[in-house]
Amino acid sequence: MADVVLDRPLVFEDLVAYLAKGSKPREQWRIGAEHEKFGFRLKDFRRPAYEGPDGIHAMLQGLTRFGWTPVSEGGHVIALERGKASVTLEPGGQFELSGAPLSDIHEICDETGSHLREVKAVADEIGLGFIGLGFDPMWRREDVPIMPKGRYDIMRAYMPKKGTLGLDMMLRTCTVQTNLDFGSEADMVEKFRVGLALQPIATALFANSPFTEGKPNGFLTFRANVWTDTDPDRTGMLDFVFKEGFGFEAYARYALKVPMYFAKRDGKYVDLSGRSFEAFMKGELAELPGERPTLKDWADHLTTLFPEVRLKSYLEMRGADAGPWSRICALQAFWTGIMYDADAQAAAWDLVKDWPIETHEKLRRDVTRLGLKAVVNGRSVQDIAKDVLDISRHGLRRRARFHAGLVDETGYLSELDEIAESGMTAADRLLERYHGPWNGDVTRVYQEFAY
Repeated sequence: MADVVLDRPLVFEDLVAYLAKGSKPREQWRIGAEHEKFGFRLKDFRRPAYEGPDGIHAMLQGLTRFGWTPVSEGGHVIALERGKASVTLEPGGQFELSGAPLSDIHEICDETGSHLREVKAVADEIGLGFIGLGFDPMWRREDVPIMPKGRYDIMRAYMPKKGTLGLDMMLRTCTVQTNLDFGSEADMVEKFRVGLALQPIATALFANSPFTEGKPNGFLTFRANVWTDTDPDRTGMLDFVFKEGFGFEAYARYALKVPMYFAKRDGKYVDLSGRSFEAFMKGELAELPGERPTLKDWADHLTTLFPEVRLKSYLEMRGADAGPWSRICALQAFWTGIMYDADAQAAAWDLVKDWPIETHEKLRRDVTRLGLKAVVNGRSVQDIAKDVLDISRHGLRRRARFHAGLVDETGYLSELDEIAESGMTAADRLLERYHGPWNGDVTRVYQEFAY
């Protein structure tokens, strides 16, 4: 975002206003998809380094033929931009498309398919493949090359101080998320509550990470388990969201208390890990003596919070493992059907409003191992998933967004319907193959499930 320079120091009301300005009339609501994927070398399945003829830099350079503009940091190309979309790198070279804000799932799926075709065209030429899984199925932390991005150096040094799996989150996970707008503070509150309560249901439906270092890890979504031991200051289910009085101010107060990672000055990252944004607002940071934050600093700080639903000037649904093209589209349909139809959003809230607050975190942890077999408030996640999919389907049907005048958005839910009806997640199917025709050879996942 372009920085907004005020003629006075930031005050708390400015932080709140930054969040509140996200409110939009319904006709301006859009959907944004973000999805990550692992690259691997076709010759040995190893994660690619940044440099080299089969490296991540070569991938980025190759994509420029499709109209992407390089973005550099410290002399390294670390991202691409095209219109309102971008391709960015996670710390271990995971490739992420941050899609443009689009009107419907048809456009989202077209954008996703186009991106994956472009990636494959370049990857085929340089000996790489890409795959959507929630957790790296083979390689250890020390096997993963590190990308040359300044903020990641700071995070890598800080993460082990706060949890045992933070480096795994950075280097060995991939996710898909849906970004959604809200109409008002009250609408944001209800969407946030519905999204948080249902996030473990989405986590179960999209579970796709049962392998670690070549063997089953005991989880259906090890990616989701990683987030339970990454950094308690900035992750989790945010119980305060369900309490009376929640709104923009309450989230700003929460964000203000989360320790910082960095500030960016003159194109470089200043290590402020563990420092207080409140102290920054008072000009009390020794690393930046007398300096006070800008709204860009606040926006950057908000990106370093990682709860299961995150508020910026829109809401991010963050609970799903990466997967194939079809499930990238399915996640966008799942949340859009629930959140962009008033009746569907109300029905979803009715489904979860009586769940005790203390059950949310327990459910978040239970689904990592049990998936659809987990239980909340006396009901199986499988049964709840069926109800939620029905709510989403009716919401999509009422939206009545047709492709070529014939097909609405409900078809994108079909793969999730099969998962919910069968009770078998993608992770369950992978484990069946591992113990069956793969004969314990995890490398088969690259051969059979690459894009």
